[in-house]
Amino acid sequence: MARNLDMTALRSFVTVADAGGVTKAAAQLNLTQSAVSMQLKRLEEMIGQPLLDRSARSIALSPQGDQLLGYARRMLALNDEAWGRLTNQAFEGEISFGVPHDVIHPHVPRVLQRFASLYPRVRVQLHSLFTSELKSLLDRGEMDLILATEGQLDPGGETLAREPLVWVGAAGGQAWRQRPLRFASVSRCMFKRPALEALDRAGLPWEIAVDTLSASVSEASAAADLAVLVQLRGAIPQHCEVIRHGGALPDLPDYLVNMYVGSGPRAQLAARLADLMRDAYCCPERIAAE
Repeated sequence: MARNLDMTALRSFVTVADAGGVTKAAAQLNLTQSAVSMQLKRLEEMIGQPLLDRSARSIALSPQGDQLLGYARRMLALNDEAWGRLTNQAFEGEISFGVPHDVIHPHVPRVLQRFASLYPRVRVQLHSLFTSELKSLLDRGEMDLILATEGQLDPGGETLAREPLVWVGAAGGQAWRQRPLRFASVSRCMFKRPALEALDRAGLPWEIAVDTLSASVSEASAAADLAVLVQLRGAIPQHCEVIRHGGALPDLPDYLVNMYVGSGPRAQLAARLADLMRDAYCCPERIAAE
């Protein structure tokens, strides 16, 4: 006789696995810890197998739990997709989402794919612009949601991540050893001035090898080992790598990846996309698995 797994209990199980504990999972699910624990116990009783290894100091999955986790992710993803298509018809329209080019990867494509499956009647217009432009558009009501790379958080935003700025060059390249250092510059990029000021403080001579409005041009120059550039550690261009210079180049500051949601008529839709974006930075394995 066929038996049905409890979707609510499965969602609690997956959230506990992703969060690394019942306390964090309960907060994400807006449930009490005892309610989450009871759902896990009910799921174990239903299957007749232990899903958690409770002998360790921190919660870990048992072999049976590891096996169930993949199935549970797929079942929840299919459930959410079906629910979204059949019940979220009120969520329709178009929203504008702005992202600087250096934080599009790795999260944004997966988040947009997930959002499209949950809200198929909503069209997302993706714009890739500099942070200053995106914030101006948001202030004018022309953007509904933006990500921003900046040194501090402005009122109304939230920080998703803090990432170091690093020196980047061709894989196995030698351009970073040249003096003057050849620098590939995106003329309006906010990372340009801090990088050049760091070189000046360190007393290292430099010259602008590329000065362009196109990030792809500067990235191609670096990939060809004609120059170096600076980038957030989580957004290294293809065919490039972080330069392991052993102190030959100066340290660079950290930057924040911040998110701002507009307050216009599409704020409710933007908030749904913001929820997924937040999850992607908090628990990237969950978005990837879905």
